[in-house]
Amino acid sequence: MLRADSRYTELEAKVLDAALILHAEHGGGNNSTFTTHVVTSSGTDTYSAIAAALGSLKGPKHGGANRKVVQMFADMKENVNDWTDDEEVGTYLKALLHKEAFDRAGLIYGIGHAIYSVSDPRAVLFRSFVEKLSVEKGREDEFALYAKVEELAPKIIANERKMYKGVSANVDFFSGFAYQMLGLPEDLYTPIFAIARIAGWSAHRMEELINAGKIIRPAYKSVSEERVYVPLSER
Repeated sequence: MLRADSRYTELEAKVLDAALILHAEHGGGNNSTFTTHVVTSSGTDTYSAIAAALGSLKGPKHGGANRKVVQMFADMKENVNDWTDDEEVGTYLKALLHKEAFDRAGLIYGIGHAIYSVSDPRAVLFRSFVEKLSVEKGREDEFALYAKVEELAPKIIANERKMYKGVSANVDFFSGFAYQMLGLPEDLYTPIFAIARIAGWSAHRMEELINAGKIIRPAYKSVSEERVYVPLSER
């Protein structure tokens, strides 16, 4: 529907297939899949459970991260004159961490993961597909910039912040760039992730239904200091 002739190359098809497979699932601890378990445990219907998972996935710290990566790189391209200069690229990455660039959130989107520290195996696999596609599309210079950020960011983060584990590029780091080269609208990046992840969510929902256990109710303990109650009339 996005192309008048409906044509695509063999490599384009392989890249999209690989993206869908790699995004399908990677354990039940991620935010949206855990949401599926929690909501399913309440006894609600499938539509409600998947809708809740979708609400989780669309967040920029989860499935919406691939859009943030693309937007971050667009800003980087405008503010870095020499994409091959380690020092200039590094200066921009430091500005990101210091909340002086892009959205001033203090994050380098696409770098780091809650579980994967040495490497994200999904990103390692997908990287080769994206590199080949960049050659086919004549965008090797942009892929080289991604590769440079992938190399420099973990070192800069380690120098700038107190680290308890390593960081590396995650699958969101490359997926947005791949979708961009495929000519997909940015608004579809996260929905494509969701299309793939629904397979994983469904499997986890089935597991929760089969177990038929108690409702999942995480413990909550306030860590704030106790204060003396002040009557409303005295505030």
